[in-house]
Amino acid sequence: MNPVSSPMSTPKNETVSRATLAHGAADALEAICPETTLTLRSLVGFDGFVDSIIHVVDQRHSMKQDDYKRIRTIPEFAARCGAAANRSANIELVVTDTRYGGNGPLLSSALGSLGSPVTYIGAVATEEDWNKVDPIYQPFVDKCESVIPLCPPGRTDALEFDDGKIMLGKPESVQLATWDRIKEVVGLDTLIAMIDEVKLISVVNWTLVGGVEGIWDGLCADVFPKLSATHDRRMFIDLSDPAKRTDDDIVRAMVKVGQLQKSMPVTLGLNLAESGRVARVIGVDAYDDEHNRTLAGMVPEAAERIRAKLGLDCVVIHQHTGAGGANAAGESYWFTGPYTRKPRISTGAGDHFGGGFSFAQMAGLGLGESLAAACGVAGAYVRDAASPNRKRLIEFLRDLPDPETY
Repeated sequence: MNPVSSPMSTPKNETVSRATLAHGAADALEAICPETTLTLRSLVGFDGFVDSIIHVVDQRHSMKQDDYKRIRTIPEFAARCGAAANRSANIELVVTDTRYGGNGPLLSSALGSLGSPVTYIGAVATEEDWNKVDPIYQPFVDKCESVIPLCPPGRTDALEFDDGKIMLGKPESVQLATWDRIKEVVGLDTLIAMIDEVKLISVVNWTLVGGVEGIWDGLCADVFPKLSATHDRRMFIDLSDPAKRTDDDIVRAMVKVGQLQKSMPVTLGLNLAESGRVARVIGVDAYDDEHNRTLAGMVPEAAERIRAKLGLDCVVIHQHTGAGGANAAGESYWFTGPYTRKPRISTGAGDHFGGGFSFAQMAGLGLGESLAAACGVAGAYVRDAASPNRKRLIEFLRDLPDPETY
Protein backbone atom coordinates (compact mmCIF):
# COMPACT_ATOMS: atom_id res chain seq x y z
CA MET A 1 0.00 0.00 0.00
CA ASN A 2 1.44 3.39 -0.98
CA PRO A 3 1.70 5.79 2.00
CA VAL A 4 -0.02 8.66 0.18
CA SER A 5 -2.84 8.05 -2.26
CA SER A 6 -3.01 10.05 -5.46
CA PRO A 7 -5.39 13.00 -5.24
CA MET A 8 -6.89 11.91 -8.51
CA SER A 9 -7.06 8.89 -10.78
CA THR A 10 -7.56 10.34 -14.22
CA PRO A 11 -8.10 8.07 -17.21
CA LYS A 12 -5.73 8.28 -20.13
CA ASN A 13 -6.36 11.18 -22.53
CA GLU A 14 -8.45 13.21 -20.05
CA THR A 15 -7.12 16.77 -19.91
CA VAL A 16 -6.17 18.08 -16.47
CA SER A 17 -5.09 21.67 -16.01
CA ARG A 18 -1.55 22.59 -15.07
CA ALA A 19 -2.75 24.31 -11.90
CA THR A 20 -4.83 21.29 -10.84
CA LEU A 21 -1.85 18.95 -11.15
CA ALA A 22 0.51 21.37 -9.41
CA HIS A 23 -1.89 22.00 -6.52
CA GLY A 24 -2.69 18.29 -6.27
CA ALA A 25 1.02 17.52 -6.01
CA ALA A 26 1.47 20.22 -3.35
CA ASP A 27 -1.44 18.84 -1.31
CA ALA A 28 -0.10 15.29 -1.46
CA LEU A 29 3.44 16.35 -0.54
CA GLU A 30 2.13 18.43 2.37
CA ALA A 31 0.17 15.42 3.66
CA ILE A 32 3.33 13.33 4.11
CA CYS A 33 3.97 12.99 7.84
CA PRO A 34 7.49 12.68 9.33
CA GLU A 35 6.95 9.00 10.14
CA THR A 36 6.08 8.28 6.52
CA THR A 37 9.11 10.18 5.25
CA LEU A 38 11.37 7.81 7.17
CA THR A 39 9.98 4.91 5.15
CA LEU A 40 10.81 6.55 1.80
CA ARG A 41 14.33 5.16 1.82
CA SER A 42 16.44 5.10 -1.32
CA LEU A 43 19.72 3.63 -2.52
CA VAL A 44 21.41 5.42 -5.42
CA GLY A 45 24.67 4.89 -7.36
CA PHE A 46 27.24 4.68 -8.70
CA ASP A 47 29.00 7.59 -10.40
CA GLY A 48 30.50 10.83 -9.11
CA PHE A 49 32.04 13.90 -10.72
CA VAL A 50 33.46 17.23 -9.66
CA ASP A 51 31.83 19.90 -11.83
CA SER A 52 33.44 23.16 -12.86
CA ILE A 53 30.59 25.53 -13.76
CA ILE A 54 31.91 27.69 -16.59
CA HIS A 55 30.92 30.81 -18.53
CA VAL A 56 32.39 31.32 -22.00
CA VAL A 57 33.62 34.86 -22.61
CA ASP A 58 32.33 36.73 -25.63
CA GLN A 59 34.00 40.08 -24.97
CA ARG A 60 36.04 41.48 -22.11
CA HIS A 61 35.36 44.96 -20.78
CA SER A 62 38.43 44.90 -18.53
CA MET A 63 40.77 42.32 -17.03
CA LYS A 64 38.80 42.14 -13.80
CA GLN A 65 37.64 38.56 -13.25
CA ASP A 66 33.92 39.21 -13.68
CA ASP A 67 33.99 42.16 -16.10
CA TYR A 68 32.99 40.46 -19.35
CA LYS A 69 30.08 39.73 -21.67
CA ARG A 70 29.10 36.06 -21.88
CA ILE A 71 28.41 33.98 -24.94
CA ARG A 72 24.81 33.30 -24.01
CA THR A 73 23.62 30.63 -26.45
CA ILE A 74 24.96 27.36 -27.78
CA PRO A 75 24.52 28.44 -31.44
CA GLU A 76 26.65 31.54 -30.72
CA PHE A 77 29.33 29.32 -29.16
CA ALA A 78 29.15 26.91 -32.10
CA ALA A 79 29.56 29.81 -34.52
CA ARG A 80 32.63 31.01 -32.62
CA CYS A 81 34.15 27.53 -32.79
CA GLY A 82 33.18 27.05 -36.43
CA ALA A 83 34.83 30.31 -37.43
CA ALA A 84 38.15 28.89 -36.18
CA ALA A 85 38.24 26.13 -38.81
CA ASN A 86 41.52 26.25 -40.75
CA ARG A 87 42.59 29.09 -38.45
CA SER A 88 42.67 29.11 -34.65
CA ALA A 89 40.80 30.56 -31.71
CA ASN A 90 41.52 31.61 -28.16
CA ILE A 91 38.34 31.15 -26.14
CA GLU A 92 38.37 32.23 -22.52
CA LEU A 93 36.57 30.17 -19.89
CA VAL A 94 35.64 31.63 -16.51
CA VAL A 95 35.04 29.12 -13.72
CA THR A 96 32.18 30.57 -11.69
CA ASP A 97 31.85 27.65 -9.27
CA THR A 98 33.32 24.24 -8.50
CA ARG A 99 30.92 21.83 -6.85
CA TYR A 100 30.16 18.16 -6.46
CA GLY A 101 28.35 16.59 -9.37
CA GLY A 102 27.53 13.39 -11.16
CA ASN A 103 24.08 12.12 -12.04
CA GLY A 104 23.80 10.00 -8.91
CA PRO A 105 24.91 12.61 -6.36
CA LEU A 106 22.71 15.32 -7.92
CA LEU A 107 19.66 13.04 -8.07
CA SER A 108 20.39 12.01 -4.47
CA SER A 109 20.69 15.65 -3.44
CA ALA A 110 17.14 16.21 -4.66
CA LEU A 111 15.89 13.09 -2.84
CA GLY A 112 17.66 13.93 0.40
CA SER A 113 16.49 17.53 0.40
CA LEU A 114 12.89 16.36 0.00
CA GLY A 115 13.25 14.04 2.99
CA SER A 116 14.22 10.62 1.66
CA PRO A 117 16.87 8.86 3.79
CA VAL A 118 19.46 8.23 1.04
CA THR A 119 22.26 5.70 0.93
CA TYR A 120 24.71 6.65 -1.79
CA ILE A 121 27.39 4.32 -3.13
CA GLY A 122 29.72 5.70 -5.78
CA ALA A 123 32.79 7.45 -7.12
CA VAL A 124 33.13 10.09 -4.40
CA ALA A 125 36.44 9.16 -2.71
CA THR A 126 39.59 11.22 -2.24
CA GLU A 127 42.49 10.43 -4.56
CA GLU A 128 44.72 9.64 -1.57
CA ASP A 129 42.39 7.39 0.42
CA TRP A 130 39.52 5.61 -1.28
CA ASN A 131 37.89 4.93 2.09
CA LYS A 132 37.30 8.66 2.64
CA VAL A 133 34.76 10.89 0.93
CA ASP A 134 36.23 13.86 -0.97
CA PRO A 135 35.60 17.01 1.12
CA ILE A 136 33.92 18.72 -1.83
CA TYR A 137 31.06 16.27 -1.26
CA GLN A 138 30.44 17.34 2.34
CA PRO A 139 27.27 19.34 1.53
CA PHE A 140 26.02 16.19 -0.21
CA VAL A 141 27.00 13.96 2.71
CA ASP A 142 24.96 16.21 5.00
CA LYS A 143 21.83 15.42 2.95
CA CYS A 144 22.33 11.66 2.97
CA GLU A 145 21.88 8.99 5.61
CA SER A 146 25.01 7.19 4.41
CA VAL A 147 27.66 7.73 1.72
CA ILE A 148 29.99 4.89 0.76
CA PRO A 149 32.95 5.77 -1.50
CA LEU A 150 34.15 3.31 -4.12
CA CYS A 151 36.80 5.31 -6.00
CA PRO A 152 37.65 8.94 -6.89
CA PRO A 153 35.23 11.04 -8.97
CA GLY A 154 35.56 12.00 -12.60
CA ARG A 155 35.80 15.63 -13.69
CA THR A 156 33.44 17.70 -15.81
CA ASP A 157 33.77 21.15 -17.37
CA ALA A 158 30.17 22.35 -17.64
CA LEU A 159 29.84 25.20 -20.14
CA GLU A 160 26.58 26.91 -19.24
CA PHE A 161 24.43 28.91 -21.64
CA ASP A 162 20.95 30.37 -21.41
CA ASP A 163 19.61 27.68 -23.75
CA GLY A 164 21.41 24.64 -22.36
CA LYS A 165 24.82 23.34 -21.39
CA ILE A 166 27.75 21.48 -22.90
CA MET A 167 29.30 18.92 -20.56
CA LEU A 168 32.95 18.11 -21.23
CA GLY A 169 33.51 14.99 -19.17
CA LYS A 170 36.65 13.16 -18.06
CA PRO A 171 35.23 9.86 -16.80
CA GLU A 172 38.33 7.64 -16.52
CA SER A 173 38.18 7.18 -12.75
CA VAL A 174 34.48 6.26 -12.63
CA GLN A 175 35.24 3.11 -14.64
CA LEU A 176 36.45 1.71 -11.31
CA ALA A 177 32.85 1.65 -10.04
CA THR A 178 32.03 -1.98 -10.83
CA TRP A 179 29.99 -4.84 -9.36
CA ASP A 180 33.16 -6.49 -8.03
CA ARG A 181 34.25 -3.23 -6.38
CA ILE A 182 30.82 -2.80 -4.76
CA LYS A 183 30.96 -6.34 -3.35
CA GLU A 184 34.51 -5.73 -2.13
CA VAL A 185 33.69 -2.46 -0.35
CA VAL A 186 30.11 -3.04 0.85
CA GLY A 187 29.85 -6.80 1.01
CA LEU A 188 27.09 -8.75 -0.71
CA ASP A 189 25.15 -9.63 2.44
CA THR A 190 25.28 -6.02 3.65
CA LEU A 191 24.13 -4.76 0.26
CA ILE A 192 21.18 -7.19 0.27
CA ALA A 193 20.22 -5.98 3.75
CA MET A 194 20.44 -2.33 2.61
CA ILE A 195 18.31 -2.84 -0.48
CA ASP A 196 15.79 -4.90 1.49
CA GLU A 197 14.89 -1.74 3.44
CA VAL A 198 14.50 0.73 0.55
CA LYS A 199 11.57 1.79 -1.62
CA LEU A 200 13.74 3.14 -4.44
CA ILE A 201 16.85 1.85 -6.18
CA SER A 202 18.32 4.20 -8.77
CA VAL A 203 21.20 3.34 -11.08
CA VAL A 204 22.22 6.22 -13.33
CA ASN A 205 24.82 7.30 -15.89
CA TRP A 206 24.98 4.13 -17.96
CA THR A 207 26.56 6.25 -20.72
CA LEU A 208 29.77 7.12 -18.88
CA VAL A 209 30.09 4.34 -16.31
CA GLY A 210 31.13 1.14 -18.04
CA GLY A 211 30.37 -0.94 -14.96
CA VAL A 212 26.64 -0.19 -14.91
CA GLU A 213 25.60 -3.19 -16.99
CA GLY A 214 27.58 -5.51 -14.71
CA ILE A 215 25.89 -3.86 -11.73
CA TRP A 216 22.46 -4.47 -13.27
CA ASP A 217 23.40 -8.11 -13.88
CA GLY A 218 24.74 -8.50 -10.35
CA LEU A 219 21.59 -7.04 -8.81
CA CYS A 220 19.40 -9.37 -10.86
CA ALA A 221 21.46 -12.48 -10.10
CA ASP A 222 22.71 -11.93 -6.54
CA VAL A 223 20.42 -9.43 -4.79
CA PHE A 224 16.85 -9.25 -6.09
CA PRO A 225 16.05 -12.98 -5.64
CA LYS A 226 16.99 -12.66 -1.93
CA LEU A 227 14.82 -9.65 -1.07
CA SER A 228 11.76 -9.97 1.14
CA ALA A 229 8.35 -9.33 -0.35
CA THR A 230 7.29 -6.82 2.30
CA HIS A 231 8.33 -3.65 0.43
CA ASP A 232 6.86 -2.19 -2.76
CA ARG A 233 10.20 -1.22 -4.28
CA ARG A 234 10.81 0.63 -7.54
CA MET A 235 13.78 1.30 -9.78
CA PHE A 236 14.62 4.54 -11.59
CA ILE A 237 17.03 4.35 -14.54
CA ASP A 238 18.64 7.34 -16.27
CA LEU A 239 20.99 6.68 -19.20
CA SER A 240 22.56 10.18 -19.26
CA ASP A 241 22.90 11.31 -22.89
CA PRO A 242 23.83 8.14 -24.82
CA ALA A 243 24.70 10.06 -28.01
CA LYS A 244 28.25 8.71 -27.97
CA ARG A 245 27.17 5.07 -27.53
CA THR A 246 26.41 2.80 -30.50
CA ASP A 247 22.96 1.57 -31.47
CA ASP A 248 23.99 -1.97 -30.48
CA ASP A 249 25.03 -0.68 -27.05
CA ILE A 250 21.64 0.94 -26.52
CA VAL A 251 19.71 -2.12 -27.68
CA ARG A 252 21.71 -4.31 -25.27
CA ALA A 253 21.10 -1.86 -22.41
CA MET A 254 17.37 -1.76 -23.08
CA VAL A 255 17.21 -5.56 -22.99
CA LYS A 256 18.87 -5.47 -19.57
CA VAL A 257 16.51 -2.77 -18.33
CA GLY A 258 13.65 -5.02 -19.39
CA GLN A 259 15.16 -7.80 -17.28
CA LEU A 260 15.20 -5.47 -14.26
CA GLN A 261 11.44 -4.99 -14.70
CA LYS A 262 10.96 -8.70 -13.95
CA SER A 263 12.07 -8.02 -10.37
CA MET A 264 10.27 -4.73 -9.67
CA PRO A 265 8.56 -1.82 -11.48
CA VAL A 266 11.06 0.22 -13.50
CA THR A 267 10.81 3.87 -14.51
CA LEU A 268 13.05 4.91 -17.39
CA GLY A 269 13.82 8.63 -17.42
CA LEU A 270 14.84 10.20 -20.74
CA ASN A 271 15.31 13.69 -22.07
CA LEU A 272 13.75 14.60 -25.40
CA ALA A 273 16.82 13.83 -27.53
CA GLU A 274 17.43 10.54 -25.71
CA SER A 275 13.83 9.46 -26.25
CA GLY A 276 14.16 9.96 -30.00
CA ARG A 277 17.38 7.93 -30.13
CA VAL A 278 16.06 5.12 -27.94
CA ALA A 279 12.82 4.96 -29.91
CA ARG A 280 14.69 4.69 -33.21
CA VAL A 281 17.04 1.91 -32.15
CA ILE A 282 14.30 -0.22 -30.58
CA GLY A 283 12.12 0.19 -33.68
CA VAL A 284 9.42 2.53 -32.36
CA ASP A 285 7.97 5.38 -34.44
CA ALA A 286 7.74 7.70 -31.46
CA TYR A 287 7.85 11.00 -33.35
CA ASP A 288 6.62 9.87 -36.74
CA ASP A 289 3.99 12.60 -37.12
CA GLU A 290 5.48 15.88 -35.94
CA HIS A 291 3.67 18.16 -38.38
CA ASN A 292 1.58 20.74 -36.54
CA ARG A 293 1.83 18.78 -33.27
CA THR A 294 2.97 20.17 -29.95
CA LEU A 295 5.25 18.52 -27.43
CA ALA A 296 2.19 18.16 -25.20
CA GLY A 297 0.70 15.92 -27.87
CA MET A 298 3.79 14.04 -28.98
CA VAL A 299 5.75 13.36 -25.80
CA PRO A 300 3.19 11.34 -23.78
CA GLU A 301 2.44 9.26 -26.87
CA ALA A 302 6.16 8.66 -27.44
CA ALA A 303 6.56 7.68 -23.79
CA GLU A 304 3.74 5.16 -24.10
CA ARG A 305 5.16 3.60 -27.27
CA ILE A 306 8.64 3.25 -25.75
CA ARG A 307 7.20 1.92 -22.49
CA ALA A 308 5.05 -0.67 -24.25
CA LYS A 309 7.87 -1.86 -26.50
CA LEU A 310 10.27 -2.31 -23.57
CA GLY A 311 7.61 -3.73 -21.24
CA LEU A 312 8.38 -1.21 -18.49
CA ASP A 313 6.12 0.16 -15.79
CA CYS A 314 6.74 3.83 -16.62
CA VAL A 315 8.62 6.06 -19.06
CA VAL A 316 9.04 9.81 -18.48
CA ILE A 317 10.48 12.25 -21.01
CA HIS A 318 11.59 15.72 -19.96
CA GLN A 319 13.04 18.81 -21.54
CA HIS A 320 13.43 22.41 -20.43
CA THR A 321 9.84 23.44 -21.21
CA GLY A 322 8.08 20.53 -19.53
CA ALA A 323 7.72 16.77 -19.28
CA GLY A 324 5.43 13.95 -20.28
CA GLY A 325 5.06 10.33 -19.36
CA ALA A 326 3.03 7.16 -19.55
CA ASN A 327 2.64 4.17 -17.27
CA ALA A 328 1.33 0.63 -17.33
CA ALA A 329 -1.85 1.71 -15.52
CA GLY A 330 -2.91 3.54 -18.67
CA GLU A 331 -2.17 7.07 -17.48
CA SER A 332 -0.59 9.52 -19.90
CA TYR A 333 0.20 13.18 -19.17
CA TRP A 334 2.09 16.25 -20.25
CA PHE A 335 3.01 18.97 -17.72
CA THR A 336 4.18 22.40 -18.85
CA GLY A 337 7.10 23.35 -16.64
CA PRO A 338 8.10 26.75 -15.19
CA TYR A 339 10.74 27.48 -17.84
CA THR A 340 13.02 30.46 -17.18
CA ARG A 341 15.23 32.10 -19.79
CA LYS A 342 17.95 32.96 -17.27
CA PRO A 343 18.61 30.08 -14.89
CA ARG A 344 21.16 30.60 -12.13
CA ILE A 345 22.37 27.06 -12.88
CA SER A 346 21.33 24.44 -15.42
CA THR A 347 23.84 21.64 -14.73
CA GLY A 348 21.91 19.06 -12.72
CA ALA A 349 18.41 20.18 -13.70
CA GLY A 350 17.61 16.83 -15.32
CA ASP A 351 18.93 14.94 -12.30
CA HIS A 352 16.74 17.05 -10.02
CA PHE A 353 13.78 16.24 -12.25
CA GLY A 354 14.58 12.55 -11.79
CA GLY A 355 14.97 12.92 -8.05
CA GLY A 356 11.71 14.81 -7.75
CA PHE A 357 9.84 12.30 -9.88
CA SER A 358 11.28 9.36 -7.94
CA PHE A 359 10.35 10.91 -4.58
CA ALA A 360 6.81 11.56 -5.77
CA GLN A 361 6.46 7.98 -7.02
CA MET A 362 7.73 6.62 -3.70
CA ALA A 363 5.22 8.80 -1.87
CA GLY A 364 2.35 7.39 -3.95
CA LEU A 365 1.51 10.39 -6.14
CA GLY A 366 -0.15 9.70 -9.47
CA LEU A 367 1.68 10.16 -12.75
CA GLY A 368 0.40 13.68 -13.45
CA GLU A 369 1.19 14.92 -9.95
CA SER A 370 4.61 13.22 -10.07
CA LEU A 371 5.40 15.10 -13.28
CA ALA A 372 4.31 18.35 -11.64
CA ALA A 373 6.47 17.67 -8.58
CA ALA A 374 9.47 16.78 -10.74
CA CYS A 375 9.14 19.93 -12.86
CA GLY A 376 8.74 21.90 -9.65
CA VAL A 377 11.95 20.49 -8.17
CA ALA A 378 13.89 21.26 -11.35
CA GLY A 379 12.30 24.71 -11.67
CA ALA A 380 13.16 25.69 -8.11
CA TYR A 381 16.67 24.27 -8.45
CA VAL A 382 17.61 26.29 -11.54
CA ARG A 383 16.29 29.48 -9.90
CA ASP A 384 17.89 28.93 -6.48
CA ALA A 385 21.07 27.07 -7.55
CA ALA A 386 20.23 24.73 -4.66
CA SER A 387 18.13 21.61 -4.14
CA PRO A 388 14.71 22.59 -2.75
CA ASN A 389 13.41 21.10 0.47
CA ARG A 390 9.80 19.92 0.60
CA LYS A 391 8.51 23.18 2.07
CA ARG A 392 10.12 25.19 -0.75
CA LEU A 393 8.73 22.75 -3.34
CA ILE A 394 5.19 22.95 -1.95
CA GLU A 395 5.27 26.76 -1.97
CA PHE A 396 6.72 26.74 -5.49
CA LEU A 397 3.95 24.42 -6.76
CA ARG A 398 1.19 26.47 -5.13
CA ASP A 399 2.43 29.62 -6.86
CA LEU A 400 3.95 27.99 -9.94
CA PRO A 401 5.54 30.57 -12.28
CA ASP A 402 4.20 30.80 -15.80
CA PRO A 403 6.76 29.61 -18.37
CA GLU A 404 8.79 32.44 -19.88
CA THR A 405 9.06 32.82 -23.62
CA TYR A 406 12.27 32.16 -25.49
